[in-house]
Amino acid sequence: MLKKFNLAFLVFLLLISCERDSEFSNGSGNYNHTRSVGSSANDLLNNSTYNALVIEILYMPGYAPDANAIELVKNFLSTFLKKEGGISIIQKEIAGATSASLSVEDIRSIENSSRTAFTNGSAMAVSIIYTNGQYYANASTLGIAYRNTSIALLGKTIHDHSGGFGQVSRTKLEATVLEHELGHLLGLVDLGSQMQVNHKDAANGNHCDNKNCLMYYASETTDILGFLNTNNIPQLDTNCKGDLTANGGK
Repeated sequence: MLKKFNLAFLVFLLLISCERDSEFSNGSGNYNHTRSVGSSANDLLNNSTYNALVIEILYMPGYAPDANAIELVKNFLSTFLKKEGGISIIQKEIAGATSASLSVEDIRSIENSSRTAFTNGSAMAVSIIYTNGQYYANASTLGIAYRNTSIALLGKTIHDHSGGFGQVSRTKLEATVLEHELGHLLGLVDLGSQMQVNHKDAANGNHCDNKNCLMYYASETTDILGFLNTNNIPQLDTNCKGDLTANGGK
């Protein structure tokens, strides 16, 4: 009876594994890209197992990344990540979503069918999707982190609130949202990079309690617009930097 149970349990585990791996066609790689946000923080930060990072940006028509924002984000990552093999960014246009309102499940499905860069060998891979829709749960949301190596920017919402006369700079807004969501992949705040000092904003989930910090909740919503109109892109505060260093970053 015990042997039969063990065999059934093994088959069950194999079925789960196959279902998980079938979400992506990641070739010879076997890295699990479907874990929770922050669970790959140490792999992203340190240089011991993966000494390079590849970022694949998948953008929908009309929502190509701002070139200056991408350079700022690359500098941001170079500041905190130990990647002696370098950080490279590739971009690819994908088909636009047919719905103007996208759920997390919608975005996951888009990634499943469009992502081509996966962690393999000595290189980590991260996926960033620029959508042509808004976030169904909250129209003020500018970006989300939804898997351990996956984030999305709500392109239409960002475009609607930046780059025009009297509006905040597109570069500043886009870079702020990108860096904030990447900060979550790096385990901030309390998502995988352990807090050295308690600085979690209990009222706003996994965010910093410092209003001037990049990881303050406002950086991923339209609440950040007023700040960016008169200030530069917010930076990580001392506590957030300390968490990254303690988890293998610079």
